Amino acid sequence: MGYVVLHLDKSPDNEVPMTAHIARTKMPPNAIPELTYLNEELVEFPEGVADRTEAIQHRLKTAGLTRKIGTNQVRVIRVMLTGTQEDMKRISQEGRLKAWCADNLAWLRKTFGAENVVSAVLHMDEATPHIHAAVVPIVTGERRKVRKEQTNEPSRRKYRMKSTARPRLCADDVMSRVKLKEYQDTYAAAMAKYGLQRGIDSSKARHITTQEFYRNAIARQQNLQDNISELLRIEEEKRKAVDYATEQEQTAREELHRTEAKLNTIKGELKTERLKNSAAEVGTTILDSLGSMIGTSRVKRQEQEITQLQQEVVACDETIEILQTKILTMQSDYSRELTAMQARHTTETTNLMKQHEKEVSLLKVIISKATTWFPYFREMIRMESVCHKVGFDEKQTATLIKGKPLEYSGELYSEEHNCKFMVERVTAQITPNPTDKRKLQLNIDKVPFKEWYRGKFEKMQKIINLSRTVCNSVKL
Repeated sequence: MGYVVLHLDKSPDNEVPMTAHIARTKMPPNAIPELTYLNEELVEFPEGVADRTEAIQHRLKTAGLTRKIGTNQVRVIRVMLTGTQEDMKRISQEGRLKAWCADNLAWLRKTFGAENVVSAVLHMDEATPHIHAAVVPIVTGERRKVRKEQTNEPSRRKYRMKSTARPRLCADDVMSRVKLKEYQDTYAAAMAKYGLQRGIDSSKARHITTQEFYRNAIARQQNLQDNISELLRIEEEKRKAVDYATEQEQTAREELHRTEAKLNTIKGELKTERLKNSAAEVGTTILDSLGSMIGTSRVKRQEQEITQLQQEVVACDETIEILQTKILTMQSDYSRELTAMQARHTTETTNLMKQHEKEVSLLKVIISKATTWFPYFREMIRMESVCHKVGFDEKQTATLIKGKPLEYSGELYSEEHNCKFMVERVTAQITPNPTDKRKLQLNIDKVPFKEWYRGKFEKMQKIINLSRTVCNSVKL
């Protein structure tokens, strides 16, 4: 079971950079440009308001504030809502992401007031789906400072209090410690049906800022350089192995030279000894003495030693040849392996880059053509979401997107009134907005669906009020 993620942050005075980030007019490095079209603005801006920054200003102007806004006052609170990455992917794969967004929007409006929630944008072009909301902290009621003074200093002179119903801009009331804990509790309760739970109360875990996240992303991009460094390290180890084998060969050669020098010394000693023995003998006994010496055990022992040394020389020669063969084999294997590794790495890198460039180019061409050929392309995507929220299935939505009229009987859901209306043989159709030809609108019986809902809701209210009047009359 995963965890909910709810982060509130007081905004600085300038909201233009954050608006550019959320609207993707300035693309962050961790976003996927090809998926940006899936992002969705969940709150409709008032007429004449173009973006999130203007929506914040519009709320401040129309809230009925009587005091001038100070330069150091917080004008908006940024709210980020999401969950554990694996759970958000699961919710998306189960097809419950639209319902998740609707419940998040309902919680925001219930918690901070529907008028104060001026923007909420779903981002689908990053690793984890999440919502960025903008809340203007317009509150009513007594100030916390006044309540504290009345409690702690009852004998102090009292002044005439201002009306508590008057709206005022106060982020401190919205971001108090008690309310922040309450937000975490109520948000976790609203998200429980999606398998998400509240995090550990009073946890010491620290929120990672966007700047820290980007620094970590850049660090992860160094993996390729680390792999190259690892290959160089392996190459260095193999070079050391070759140097070690060369040293072993040199040592064997030196040992061979020493063995040959020792053999030559022994041969010289044998010659000197024989000359001395020959000079000591006179006359006819020379041949007998030589024959006697040849037959002695000392000469035989020296001959055996010479034979053994010769065998050792032959063995050293064979060892040297084996070492030379191993060195040549190691050098050949190393060169072949290094060449193959470099070729494979180059080929894989080239293929990946070509494939990525091809896919990016293809997607750009498709999106460009779709936008050019179908001016209402983006509006059609938005209207698909509107039709699903109202209650039309995939087949009915496809008919409406084509601009064809659809006769419908059943339930129609109103997000504004949070209720369903039973209808019988109504006609639904998507047509261009008469006030803004660049946009489309959904009509029910040739009336914009929001106005149609309001009319149905007012009739239902009248019927309910009439029923109550009749019941009261019967009781009397």
